[in-house]
Amino acid sequence: MQKLIPYFAVAFIYLAVAADFWRGARTAAHNRSLELHSTMVALGLLIHGWLLYQGIFTEGFNLGFYNALSAIFWLTVLVYWLANLKHQLHSLQAFVLPPAALFALLPAFEVSDHYLSEEIQPLFIAHIGIALLAYSLFTFAALHALLMMIAERSLHNKPSLIKLPGFPPLLVMESLLFKVIKIGFVLLTFTLISGMLFSEQIFERPMQFNHKTIFSIASWVIYGWLLFGRYKYGWRGSKAIKLTLIGFVLLLLAYVGSKFILQVLLHR
Repeated sequence: MQKLIPYFAVAFIYLAVAADFWRGARTAAHNRSLELHSTMVALGLLIHGWLLYQGIFTEGFNLGFYNALSAIFWLTVLVYWLANLKHQLHSLQAFVLPPAALFALLPAFEVSDHYLSEEIQPLFIAHIGIALLAYSLFTFAALHALLMMIAERSLHNKPSLIKLPGFPPLLVMESLLFKVIKIGFVLLTFTLISGMLFSEQIFERPMQFNHKTIFSIASWVIYGWLLFGRYKYGWRGSKAIKLTLIGFVLLLLAYVGSKFILQVLLHR
């Protein structure tokens, strides 16, 4: 039971900040509470990062399904926290922190470990580190795109199920979205290239064109097409949001889908 306390502490911090944001969003003290939110998120990140280090690196290199999801959302919250220092993305708390709380808690109930043999650790760690950062950036981009969708509907006084205050200007949000997608696209490109060139060293088998590879390449094509359209035709607004979400869903099917089937359902 004592082992679970830090996990519940992280989940509590993330959920408490999100809940306080919703509660105080329309009160006079809201602006004063935002600085406390940033401090609390930083504390949650520190504890969450320490738990990930203990779970992944203490007894070799263990990247089980829950550890991988937890790491992705730790990086996603970190990206949010850093971006928030400059762009005031307080409303994104409503999207980022609740799922981060769930996925931070899951490694405490890990159903199976997934240790890597020592011979291929350095290559695999480099490959998976770049991949996780890419997936985290695209997770952030997808959540940010949802926030932009709500902000756009609010701007045009359209009905929306979610009402959030404190939107930055849409142009600022759009600029940040494409900055994140550009960096994520470069990292995803490195991930795909390293997986193709060093498949035998990393995975101990030649590269296979399975569903994971196909979905990953399809996602890369979607994001590449979006960046090309932005550069060539100035794509923005709903078109950019839709393509961002489509690319993210494909990436989700490629990575999380295969991980879930192998390690949770099949216990491999």
